Amino acid sequence: MSDALLSVQNLRIEFPTRRGTLVAVDDVSFSISPGEVLGVVGESGAGKSLTGNAIIGLLEPPGRVAGGAITLEGRRIDNLSYDRMRRIRGREIGAIFQDPLTSLNPLYTVGRQLVETILTHTDMTPSQARDRSIELLQEVGIPAAERRIDSYPHQFSGGMRQRVVIALALCANPRLIIADEPTTALDVSIQAQILALLRRLCRDHGTAVMLITHDMGVIAETANRVAVMYAGRLVEIGAVRDVIKQPKHPYTVGLMGAIPAIGSDVDRLSQIEGSMPRLTAIPPGCAFNPRCPHAFERCSSDRPDLIASDQSGVACWLFDQDASDVPMEVAGHA
Repeated sequence: MSDALLSVQNLRIEFPTRRGTLVAVDDVSFSISPGEVLGVVGESGAGKSLTGNAIIGLLEPPGRVAGGAITLEGRRIDNLSYDRMRRIRGREIGAIFQDPLTSLNPLYTVGRQLVETILTHTDMTPSQARDRSIELLQEVGIPAAERRIDSYPHQFSGGMRQRVVIALALCANPRLIIADEPTTALDVSIQAQILALLRRLCRDHGTAVMLITHDMGVIAETANRVAVMYAGRLVEIGAVRDVIKQPKHPYTVGLMGAIPAIGSDVDRLSQIEGSMPRLTAIPPGCAFNPRCPHAFERCSSDRPDLIASDQSGVACWLFDQDASDVPMEVAGHA
């Protein structure tokens, strides 16, 4: 991780309640290099968005970072004050959220919002900031940018609004972008255009992207590496081609088995029985063990950390070389 732009080490996010402390993200570690897209995938409630919000300092109270460290270019940022983090957010870390209407002020033109953001984070003059805003709108594919810059958000389509949000995220040329479900509300053709735009940003500017999604197709199309989360923990991380073609963790195997393949002749897709546990009822041991078809005794008592397996890491006792109680036929099946 020495050359990583972003490094997350043993991140723990808690929510204090009257009935006790709920652990929403537990001991999560990963890194992202310049120009890399790390896809973070999992079911709703897995902790993906909370991890992204912790990185950009936007955890909603009473949520808090209770352990671990987040470093950006070697500087720790998880323990900064609100004002210091606000200066980093936008200038060094950009954010793209699922619904562009929550990121855009309906009372201001998109040009005013872009110019104000640029003036906040750079030393440009208002005239230079407007010219830069037009360049950004052109870069993200807004036609007739010189005219559309004075339009209001409601005068843009959903896909165009999302492009404006991406332009806002790029105003100060951030080194890292947190993209939380950036294409979920868009149709397939617009999805492809937005994903191509993110890939081009990585290629042309060396921008690192943390792409949060529940869509494995988006991950396969865009990401270099993928991190699979379940119940607040990483269960598998590795290169996209390895995780998609040869998934190791039973949860990842289930996710991939639920995706229809072109040309396949099956009557019914496989499914993962049961549902993700609530934060108040996370089982001991591996959180996935009540749903896992290969669970054995150790899975219900000991929680596995990431274990190196080929070029990937997998949090599953089936891949523990020292385990003496793993049924050999089960490990071979996985």
